[in-house]
Amino acid sequence: MSRDTVTLTNNRDGKSYEFPILDATVGPSVIDISTLYKETKMFTYDEGYTSTASCKSDITYIDGEEGKLMYRGYDIAYLAKKKSFLDTAYLLLNGELPTKEELENFTIEMKKRSFVHEGVKKLFDSFPDGAHPMAILSAGVSALSTFYYNHLDIKTKKEYTEMSNRIVAKIPTLAAFSYRYSNGLPIIYPDMNKGFTENFLYMLRAYPHSYVELKPIEIKALDTIFTLHADHEQNASTTAVRNLASTNAHPYAAISAGIGALWGRSHGGANESVIRQLEMIGTLDRVDEFIARAKDKDDPFKLMGFGHRVYKNFDPRATILKNIRNELMGELGISSELVEVANKIEKIALSDEYFISRSLYPNIDFYSGLILQALKIPKEMFAVIFVIGRTPGWIAQWSELNQQKTIKIARPRQLYTGSKERTPEY
Repeated sequence: MSRDTVTLTNNRDGKSYEFPILDATVGPSVIDISTLYKETKMFTYDEGYTSTASCKSDITYIDGEEGKLMYRGYDIAYLAKKKSFLDTAYLLLNGELPTKEELENFTIEMKKRSFVHEGVKKLFDSFPDGAHPMAILSAGVSALSTFYYNHLDIKTKKEYTEMSNRIVAKIPTLAAFSYRYSNGLPIIYPDMNKGFTENFLYMLRAYPHSYVELKPIEIKALDTIFTLHADHEQNASTTAVRNLASTNAHPYAAISAGIGALWGRSHGGANESVIRQLEMIGTLDRVDEFIARAKDKDDPFKLMGFGHRVYKNFDPRATILKNIRNELMGELGISSELVEVANKIEKIALSDEYFISRSLYPNIDFYSGLILQALKIPKEMFAVIFVIGRTPGWIAQWSELNQQKTIKIARPRQLYTGSKERTPEY
C-alpha cells in the first residue's frame, strides 16, 4: 500500500488494482472504490454499511473511540451547556453560530412560522383515537409538501433558508397536535410570547383558558435533549433522508421518510423501550435477576440503553444527560422506584467487568427516557421528541446533498443468493 493508494490483489487471477485514498479533515481516511465494479466486475459486501462511507459531509463528526461528537466543529458539550437548541439549529442550517441579532431574528421567524395551515387539521380528523403520534406526525409532515409544493424545485440560498426554517418551526406544532389528536384533547395553538422549547411543552400540557406552569429546569432539560439529538452523522434515519434527497424528492417527503425510520425500536424508539423494560423489572429486588439474564449467553434478554453501535468508550451525550437528570430529579423532588431501579442497574453496569469489557455503558437513551418521564411526557411521545431535535440535522443533510454539483441516486448493490435461472415447464 503506497501513501495515497491501496492495492487490491485478486488471488484467483493474480490481477492487482489500485484505488485512491481520500483524506478526511479529522478522522479516518477512506478508500475510493467508486470504480471497483468497472475494473474488477465485483462489488464489496458490507452488511449494515459498518465500514462504508456513503457521502462526503462537513456537518457532523463522531469519534467513537474517543467518545467525541461535534456539530460544524463545535464540541457537543459546549453547545449543550452554553448554547440553546435554536443556536444549534441555526449552526446546522447555516454553518456558523448566530450573532445576537441573527438569533433574535431567527427566534422571531420560528415563532411566526410555527402555525400550520388550517387544512392540515382536516387530515388529523381522519385518524382514529389512539393512533400513534409518530404515524400522525409522519402523515402531517408529508401533507405539508402539498401546501408548499414549490419547495420541490429550490435553487437560491433564500429559498433553501425559507424551506428549512419553515419545517423546523412547524415540526413542534405538528408534534403537539399529533399527541392532542391521538388522545382526543383540544388543540392548543402556539403562543407568540413563548420560546421554542417552552412553546412545545405549553402546547403539550395546556388546556384552553387555563394557566400551565413550566419550570425553567424543565425547559432547559428538554432544550438540551433537542440539542443532543440535533444530528448524528449518517445514522439510519439520516441515510433515509439523504437517499430520498438523491431521487429529487420533496424535502418534506424526505423528512417524513426520516420519521418513519426513526420510529424503529432500534433507533428513535429505544428510549421508550428503556422505560418499558424498567417498568417490567419493576422493583429493586428483581434487578440482580435481570442482570444475570443479560450475562447469560443462552438468554435472548438484553438490557436496553446500554452500549452503542458507534461509541466504543462512552457516549458523550449520555454524560451530559446524566447531569441534567440529576439536576431535574433534585429540583423537582422526583423520587420513584423506577428511578431507583435505573440507578441500581447503572451502578452495576459501570462497575461490573462483564459490562466494562464489552463497552456496555449507559447510552443517551438510558438517560433521556428517564428525563422525559420526569417531564411527564407520555412514552408514545418519546420518539416524537427525537424528531423535533433531529429535524435541523435532517434538513442540513438534505440541503448539503442537493447543493452538490453532481448527485448520484442512492443505489446499493447486493450479493445474490437465490436460484440460478430455471428452465420453465411448458
